[in-house]
Amino acid sequence: MNINTVSGTAGSVKSNNLQLGMLLLKLRTFIALFLVVVYFSIMAPNFLSMANMLIMVKHVAIYAFLAIGMTFVIITGGIDLSVGSIVGLAGMVAGGLIYNGLHIPFMNVTIYFHLPMVILITLAVGIACGALNGFLITRFKVAPFIATLGLLYIARGAALLLSDGKTFPNLVGSEKLGNTGFPWLGSGTILGIPLSICILVVLGLAAAYLAKCTPLGRHIYSVGGNERAALLSGVRVNRVKMFVYMFAGFCAAIAGLIIASQLVASHPASGETFELTAIAAAVLGGTSLAGGRGTIGGTIIGALVIGVLGDGMVMMGVSTFWQMVIKGIVIVAAVVVDQFQRDLQSRVALAED
Repeated sequence: MNINTVSGTAGSVKSNNLQLGMLLLKLRTFIALFLVVVYFSIMAPNFLSMANMLIMVKHVAIYAFLAIGMTFVIITGGIDLSVGSIVGLAGMVAGGLIYNGLHIPFMNVTIYFHLPMVILITLAVGIACGALNGFLITRFKVAPFIATLGLLYIARGAALLLSDGKTFPNLVGSEKLGNTGFPWLGSGTILGIPLSICILVVLGLAAAYLAKCTPLGRHIYSVGGNERAALLSGVRVNRVKMFVYMFAGFCAAIAGLIIASQLVASHPASGETFELTAIAAAVLGGTSLAGGRGTIGGTIIGALVIGVLGDGMVMMGVSTFWQMVIKGIVIVAAVVVDQFQRDLQSRVALAED
């Protein structure tokens, strides 16, 4: 037998094995979701009940809102540690506007806004927080980790100051003041589908379209792939970064509104550690912490994995402390697998050459 033929066959087998490994890595989120669903279906008999599914999808929606915004940030090579605190601040802003209204001292009047205006103001607060992150990162060249860590404390402190650390309860509003309807955001349905899921579908489709079908989406990927090359090719890098952090703040504000509405109350501690869950969901979904790679669809599947894992452990009576340990292990494992995927991609490229 010709030695070159044997060598070529061996090289072809190696290339096929590498490509199979790459395929499995790309499908890892679906595989993980399938495995956790099967496991908890066996271990917790009521896991697949309609009541539990309804609760779980609501939890997943919260994680997915945050993870969608986080995905764009990570694709650019950044990180946002402040989204959990923005969730708490957004809930407190909405709760304060409904419960106490907006007091204007020098006019000695209190304004109570209708629900649409409450929502718009709350979303504006989230966007403003994101803009502050973006401004610090682009104008003052503060590292994203430090800038967003600072805003984490600022937003959480502001949330506490709004009520002196207390809860705004019973956010049903008053017909006389014209600010009713807030609980509908968290408990309402459209054609039998929870409103939070409907909002998630719209946001997810819009984000996916932006990422894949618009110049801005291409610029987001190019900034994460090679910021210097993107700058030289005419991409307005600072504007792209401003957008992704503002979008992350917007997504966090939506999550804050939904949580406060579901509880019909707002608490300044809402959203604690949610930033870690958002990062985990994005990375599980295939978003690379090195930047330049990630999909919205993958992120939503990653949020499903996190949601199923969390609810499944609760149903099995797993200690809260162990839940934290397991979630930490999931985050580390996701980063390790991401690094392994990058290494394997390099090996596949070399094998094909």
